[in-house]
Amino acid sequence: MESPPKRLQGPLIQRIKILSKMKIEEKRVPQDGRIKTRVEGRDIDLRVSALPCSWGESVVMRILDKQKNLVGLEVLGMHPTDFDRFQKILKKPNGIFLVTGPTGSGKTTTLYAALTALNQPDVKIITAEDPVEYNLSGINQSQVNHQIQLSFARILRAMLRQAPNIILVGEIRDHETAEIAIQAALTGHLVFSTLHTNDAPGALTRLMDMGVKPFLVASAVQAILAQRLVRVLCKHCKQPHKPDATELKTVGLRPEQVAGKTLYQAVGCKQCGGHGYRGRMGVYELLEMNSVIRELTFQQASSLKIRNEARQNGMTTLQEDGVRKVLIGTTTIDEVLTITHRDDL
Repeated sequence: MESPPKRLQGPLIQRIKILSKMKIEEKRVPQDGRIKTRVEGRDIDLRVSALPCSWGESVVMRILDKQKNLVGLEVLGMHPTDFDRFQKILKKPNGIFLVTGPTGSGKTTTLYAALTALNQPDVKIITAEDPVEYNLSGINQSQVNHQIQLSFARILRAMLRQAPNIILVGEIRDHETAEIAIQAALTGHLVFSTLHTNDAPGALTRLMDMGVKPFLVASAVQAILAQRLVRVLCKHCKQPHKPDATELKTVGLRPEQVAGKTLYQAVGCKQCGGHGYRGRMGVYELLEMNSVIRELTFQQASSLKIRNEARQNGMTTLQEDGVRKVLIGTTTIDEVLTITHRDDL
């Protein structure tokens, strides 16, 4: 869309702030708000963020479609081998399962899909979230409120007195939250949480950087799932494409690996608004802990050593999973390159 003229900046921002219940007179500090609306009979949540900048305020709105984003595990886009491993991990009685990735990479969607699959009448699930993004029936959801010192750590401590089977901590941000989450995992609870790291092996070193003792990380963590989102090619206009050797090399492919396979490129049509893509799907890297990786974690080995061992243990990297999706005609090499750089394959 074309940017609105400068003269509308003030009135527009004021209107958005009023709708999202922010302080309209406060322009010096960042603010967060929320707008609830109904579009075409569907409940839509708009997450609003205002940030003071040199030339006024920058306002960003994130759209959350409550019906569309609550999906089942089978539609996340996992490869059958990763999906089977993922389901086995969900059946474990205790331990920590971490989902990592940048903001907007679908971590919450994956965790909610996992909780929905585990949500049975005889299973007590409690969550601590900031904020509660989707309301799930049969699950106790608690929202962080920093104004009254209701932090992740404080909710987590209270949670453990509620006799839960499964705990979801929205995000592990500090040493205190990490420590309590790990203690919960070691005392018979299955704990789900998110962490901001670039890949799965990096989550182990990140926890130790937070000050958690290596032996606690090694014994509590069961698995780590790193994820990104790639756009899916529009089914109506995608066209076969023959990439050259240089293009293949950027994602670690050799010409003989694509022999007999049809790769596609984005074109654009009315159905996809001229973009060539319609919808998004996940690209995953699932690291399962084993005795060797636990020993490497205990010894505070580098992420590279842990990564090499995990790959020998069956872990597919983000790039390899992206390439699998290119080879079945779901996405393009260009899309895979937006989420990962070239590995030494």
